[in-house]
Amino acid sequence: MRSLVTGLTASLCLAQAQAGDLPVERLFDAPDLQGPSLRQMRFSPDGKLVSYLKARDDAPTVFDLWAYDIADDAHRRLVDSRALAPAEEKLSAEEEARRERQRIAALRGIVDYQWAPDSRSLLVPLAGDLYHYDLGKPPAQAVRRLTETEAFETDAKFSPRGRYVSFVRDQDLYAVEVATGTERRLTTGGGGAISHGVAEFIAQEEMNRDTGYWWSPDEKHLAYARVDESPVAEIERFEIDAGGVRVLKQRYPATGEANAKVTLAILSLESGAVAWCDLGEKDYYLARADWYPESNRLLVQRQDRDQKRLDMLSFPVTGGAARHLFSERSDTWVDLHDDLYFLPERQEILWASQRSGHNHLYLYDYGGVLKGPVTAGDWDVIGEWGAPAVRGIDERRGKVWFMSTRKTPLERQLEVADLDDGTSREPQALTTADGWHAVTMSPDTKRYLQIYHDPAQPPRISLHDASGRHRAWLVENRLDASHPYAPYLDRHVLPEFGTIPAADGTPLHYQLHRPAGHEAGKRYPAVVIVYGGPTVQTVQRRWGERRGSQTAQLLAQRGYVVFALDNRGSGGRGRKFTEALHQRLGGVEVQDQLAGVAWLKSQPFVDPARVGVYGWSYGGYMTLMLLGQSPGTFKAGVAGAPVTDYRLYDTHYTERYLGTPQENPEGYRLSNVLTYAGAIRDRLMIIHGMADDNVLFTNTTLLIPALVESGLPFEVVPYPGSKHAALSFRATGIHGWKTILDFFDRSL
Repeated sequence: MRSLVTGLTASLCLAQAQAGDLPVERLFDAPDLQGPSLRQMRFSPDGKLVSYLKARDDAPTVFDLWAYDIADDAHRRLVDSRALAPAEEKLSAEEEARRERQRIAALRGIVDYQWAPDSRSLLVPLAGDLYHYDLGKPPAQAVRRLTETEAFETDAKFSPRGRYVSFVRDQDLYAVEVATGTERRLTTGGGGAISHGVAEFIAQEEMNRDTGYWWSPDEKHLAYARVDESPVAEIERFEIDAGGVRVLKQRYPATGEANAKVTLAILSLESGAVAWCDLGEKDYYLARADWYPESNRLLVQRQDRDQKRLDMLSFPVTGGAARHLFSERSDTWVDLHDDLYFLPERQEILWASQRSGHNHLYLYDYGGVLKGPVTAGDWDVIGEWGAPAVRGIDERRGKVWFMSTRKTPLERQLEVADLDDGTSREPQALTTADGWHAVTMSPDTKRYLQIYHDPAQPPRISLHDASGRHRAWLVENRLDASHPYAPYLDRHVLPEFGTIPAADGTPLHYQLHRPAGHEAGKRYPAVVIVYGGPTVQTVQRRWGERRGSQTAQLLAQRGYVVFALDNRGSGGRGRKFTEALHQRLGGVEVQDQLAGVAWLKSQPFVDPARVGVYGWSYGGYMTLMLLGQSPGTFKAGVAGAPVTDYRLYDTHYTERYLGTPQENPEGYRLSNVLTYAGAIRDRLMIIHGMADDNVLFTNTTLLIPALVESGLPFEVVPYPGSKHAALSFRATGIHGWKTILDFFDRSL
């Protein structure tokens, strides 16, 4: 085995790179290559301001809080993160894990904030403490510190009427009265395996739920989860860094094994009494909780352990037994989402469901009786990366705004439909330009912010009225001579899009970049970028790729053809397309990717003897499965943070697609990289963070003996102290991508 631990090999010259190619280092430098990047854009509740997080000019991963005044068309910085916390942040282990789950592990400064309901102030968590910003005071006096403890205050939020700021500290819930600064402890007994108001590992990582408590709108009650992790097996995980080795015990719910026990309580703020909600004795997941606008009932989504049923349950403030409203059922699995909305004037609930085979909106009355669909057709109402699809609702006008794939699965477009008899005519498209649209709507639905980008245009941000008319630019982001990307624009490669048929005739979308400056009649090496996992799309009409930013440009500007294909199992194409991998992973995905590679090799500009493959996480798994199931198809592969044995992965994700190992042993065998590892004969590099608490490093250490036994020379790049997002950080990101480029330069 050839190991790369501390540095690059002697051939790190990247011989194919030319002057003007995008340097790896530049991906991590300031200013951001894509131009000004605004995160977490939100309208103030009164709709007068747009708040956002913006990276500092001198530090691209450190964020400050800014606001845009719509009437004045002016931007100003509200909170300078360095002024409040000038020292380098040291996160608690819990906060590190939380940010890892939220995919913001590399970010520092202000990474979250909240508006007060009256629009007069904001809540700003920073460096483990909480700050209150009063818009009515002069800037020098506007910031007031709410907490100052050694512990980290997490999941902080305003109560619905703004009287309190609540948070989790040391596994218990607290609240601070904003006016007086008086702190109140709401729960006791947190510590060890017990926590209150916290979203457990599974909820954060796989269920897209990062909170464990919910205020009633009238602020009289607080529902919270009690999490008991004692049933979850402890694993020993080695965190190796330059300073030594730590052996950590982590409770990790491996597939087929016990989950944390999660129960639900309702706390009366006035009396302090706690009422428990009866969620049943069977093995379940607490998926979601939402209060009715009247504050008299709590709507709870309970998902069965096998994920084939999702029950909507209503509880009174006194807890006790539930009233069953309705259920979602499937022979495969029911996806979770956040598209549930109360319409109090109509006494109705707006809900998204895939029951037709595509994700669409439906109306129920408060009692759970289905009234009918709002949208319909062979397309999906769908958001981006777990975000809700619905962007705004005007109950009185009977309108709902949402993102959709009606034009094409390769794009997201904003549309508006009628709440009443919404299927009698097509929705109205408010965005039409080819490309990717992301929208944030004002609370009164009178205007919206739009982030738009396509393969030739980096993200630009604009303000529109509800009809779609352009009102102002927040970030015009012209690709002119002053743009950060200007020095590399001459070598920028635009992708080509098309389809090829799967074995069953299903059209599969692909994206292809030819090498920069390619010459007619010349054949080039190619790299297939793969993810391939359930519900995720790789092929999209957007600036850069969803998973890896400028990965394609790094390769194409160095003389590689770059190819990506969305196999069956990917998202945005309806249930049938996604469900193709049920009960077996690494099956149809591999078949479809191989069909794509066969087409790629047939192109006159590709050298069929020099094709490589790269992927991270599920893409790392797919890289190994491709090399093992079809040896000789590729000349080389790079597998980043790969799952190798799904018996080592978590319950909620793995059981959704495979069931348990006890129920489906053959599916687990066929989905296991080790089943095919002995057949791998192509050049291989494995990259993995040694402190990865998502895809445990054990996956790689389990694979290594099998590769050694087969006699295959291979390379391993372990990153001590790094977790799953290893390449998001500057040092490991630069080193990692230089190492990957060097490997392909040597191998192809």
